[in-house]
Amino acid sequence: MSAVVAARAPLGRQLRSELRWILRRPRTVIGLALLCLVPVVPGIGLWVEMNGEGSSVPGLAGIISGNGLVLPVFTLTLALPLLLPLVGAIWAADGLAGEAQHGTLRGLMVAPVGRMRLLAIKAFGVAAMTLLAVTLLAVVGTVTGVVLFGGDGLLTLSGSTLPFVEGLGRIALAVLMTTVQVWGVAAVALAISACTEHPLVVMAATMAGVIVFAVLTMFPALDWLHPYLITSAWDDLGDVMRDPLPTEGLWHGTALAGCYVLIGLSLAAARLATRDN
Repeated sequence: MSAVVAARAPLGRQLRSELRWILRRPRTVIGLALLCLVPVVPGIGLWVEMNGEGSSVPGLAGIISGNGLVLPVFTLTLALPLLLPLVGAIWAADGLAGEAQHGTLRGLMVAPVGRMRLLAIKAFGVAAMTLLAVTLLAVVGTVTGVVLFGGDGLLTLSGSTLPFVEGLGRIALAVLMTTVQVWGVAAVALAISACTEHPLVVMAATMAGVIVFAVLTMFPALDWLHPYLITSAWDDLGDVMRDPLPTEGLWHGTALAGCYVLIGLSLAAARLATRDN
C-alpha cells in the first residue's frame, strides 16, 4: 500500500497536467479565439445601429449608448442560454467520453490514481476552462464596449450611475454568476460523459436537456416546476444591472446551480465507481 501511495503524483502536478492537456489541443485554442469574437460582433452591430438615423434598440442593449460597461453583461445574457452550455458540454464530453473513445480512459482507471481523484481532476479541468471562457467573454466585451461606447461609469436599469470601479465589480459578479450556471450544466454533462464513449452523444443530450428546460419555463401551467429548472434562473442575470442590487433571485439561481453540480458529480462518481472499461 505504501508503494502505491508513493507512486501517486502530487495533486497539484496532476491538475496542471490536465490544464496543459486541454489548452494544448488546437480545437481549444481555436474555440477560445472564436469565443472572443462573440462580444465584438454584437458590439459593432449595436454601434452601427445606434449611429443610424431614427434607430432605437430595446431592452438591456438600449442603454448601451455612452455606457460601454453594459456590453459584457449584455454579451453574457446572449451567450448563457445556448453557447456557454455548449462550451461546457464540449469540455465535459472530452474529459471522460473522449478519453474512452481514444482508449486512454482504461489506462487512467487502472493507474494508481483513484477513480474519485480522476473525476475530481476532470471536473477541475472543466470548471477552470469554463471560468476562463466566461472571463474572456467579459474582458473582451468590456474593452470593446469602452472603445465603442465609452465607459465613464455604469448606467443601471434603475436609472442610477455607478462609478467605473463599481461597474467593474458588477461585471465580475455577472462573470461569477454565469460561471456557476455553466458549471451546473457541465456537471450533468460530465455524468453523461461517464456513461458513454461518444462525445457527440454527451453534447447532444446536454443541449437537448437545456432546450427542453427552456421550453418548459415558457408554460405558465408548469409554474410549480420552474423553481427546479436551472434555465429558469438565467433571466435573473440582468439583475446585476440594477441599483440597489436585488440578491434574492441571484442567490436562488446560484444555489440551484450548486445543486445541479452536486447531482451531476454524484452521478458521475457512482458510474465511475462501477465502470470496468
